[in-house]
Amino acid sequence: MHHLNQQRETTYLGGGTKKITKHKAKGKLTARERIDLLLDQPSQGIEIGTFTAHNMYEEHGGCPSAGVVVKMGKVSERLCVIVANDATVKAGAWFPLTGKKNLRAQEIAIENNIPIIYLVDSAGVYLPLQDEIFPDKEHFGRIFRNNAVMSAQGIPQIAAIMGSCVAGGAYLPIMSDEALIVDGTGSVFLAGSYLVKSAIGESIDNETLGGATTHCEISGVTDYKCEDDAACIQQIKQLVDKMGHSPLSNFNRKEALLPKKSINDLTEVFPEDRTKPYDMMNIIDRLVDNSEFDQYKEGYGQSMLCGYGRIDGWAIGIVANQRTIVKTKKGEMQMGGVIYSDAADKAARFIMNCNQKKIPLLFIHDVTGFMVGSRSEHGGIIKDGAKMVNAMSNSVVPKFSLVIGNSYGAGNYAMCGKAYDPRLMLAWPTAKIAVMSGKSAATTLLQIKLASLKSQGKTLSKEEEQSLFDDIKNKYDEQLSPYYAAARLWVDEIIAPEETRKYISLGIEAANQKMNEKPYTLGLIQT
Repeated sequence: MHHLNQQRETTYLGGGTKKITKHKAKGKLTARERIDLLLDQPSQGIEIGTFTAHNMYEEHGGCPSAGVVVKMGKVSERLCVIVANDATVKAGAWFPLTGKKNLRAQEIAIENNIPIIYLVDSAGVYLPLQDEIFPDKEHFGRIFRNNAVMSAQGIPQIAAIMGSCVAGGAYLPIMSDEALIVDGTGSVFLAGSYLVKSAIGESIDNETLGGATTHCEISGVTDYKCEDDAACIQQIKQLVDKMGHSPLSNFNRKEALLPKKSINDLTEVFPEDRTKPYDMMNIIDRLVDNSEFDQYKEGYGQSMLCGYGRIDGWAIGIVANQRTIVKTKKGEMQMGGVIYSDAADKAARFIMNCNQKKIPLLFIHDVTGFMVGSRSEHGGIIKDGAKMVNAMSNSVVPKFSLVIGNSYGAGNYAMCGKAYDPRLMLAWPTAKIAVMSGKSAATTLLQIKLASLKSQGKTLSKEEEQSLFDDIKNKYDEQLSPYYAAARLWVDEIIAPEETRKYISLGIEAANQKMNEKPYTLGLIQT
């Protein structure tokens, strides 16, 4: 966990101390300072996508957090999503993953029906990579489409222009419901003074072209003129304070209780060696209120734990892979994170029950996939797995995913991986996400390579085989890292175990803001 804190501290520096000093010399706060000033209790907010673009775009100088900070927390006692450009990173320019992260922030606001606040300070699209962010459906333009859709759906959008806001990026704040601008540092225009000079020969400075006075007193483009960052943030708070509320989902919540067992002794019950068995109940006992968990079908389908508990007072249904040794009528059996037919059937029925009772779902991953072999195939493992995937896919209650160990192949899918729209997809630093383990992938690919060489009448020495195996495994292991997944937004955030309850609780509170009247139906695949 110490490594996680180190990685966060480095990422929080954005473009580095020199860029931060230069940024503040203009009288501006940093992106995270702006957000913290806006939040009622900064420590109670949660960040999304801290490690987006981690170790990516190195040939362009890097782009920590994709140059934009996204947090969810309370502003004037109202839960909001906040998006703030980090102008210390390439002047807040939009890289491809910057666009993806902004779209994820908007998605969270839309699916939870909560206000979104944009703190704009950006030089626009990063031109060397414009072909990867400009034209496609999930690129930059989709953000403005979402602005229009969210406004039509009645989801409040407030934008504060706190720095540069250029070209296509100028549409984001102006397509929001209300726009503020900071005098002296904020500016918004379709083309800056240099481009205006080259395009039409007009000589004009940026402030006169699109500064606060221009847009608040002449064009009427912006609604509020603010003296500085602090005054702008205070104005946003006052606007949020007056907002009305939509009907709630009314998920069940009681007074929160801490778990009886502390998450701090997790290392004693959660082995570093991912091949060793452990009892998932020891993890659940450290996450749920008062360490109380009511198991569903406890003696059946024991490679999966299903049951009801509470997290920070919120009622929740938990589906978790089991990796312990259990006793059956046929003797002892090690559950190595594999999903068997009976477990898939059990999970499908439990998911259906949670939908009927309006109970949010939490999937805790430590799964290597579905059981294989003739016995499983003849027993209909594919059909039972399909039942579980169908029940989960069509779920209308909020779903949350937490990867604590392995999350491989079809197991990732069945346990509500990113492709299945979890409200939040979270990972502990111990997580590994891929089609299969590095060792399994290397063994499989090596066998294919050797077979290909044999057909050509060639062979490799034992040393050459080992070297090839190691090369494949090392590359694959690098891609197993949760930081690799987080960099690409396959997970929303890497969190420390002790942060789990806060993230899930705030996630359910956000989901509670939107009343869902969609019925739960399963289509053609019968369970």
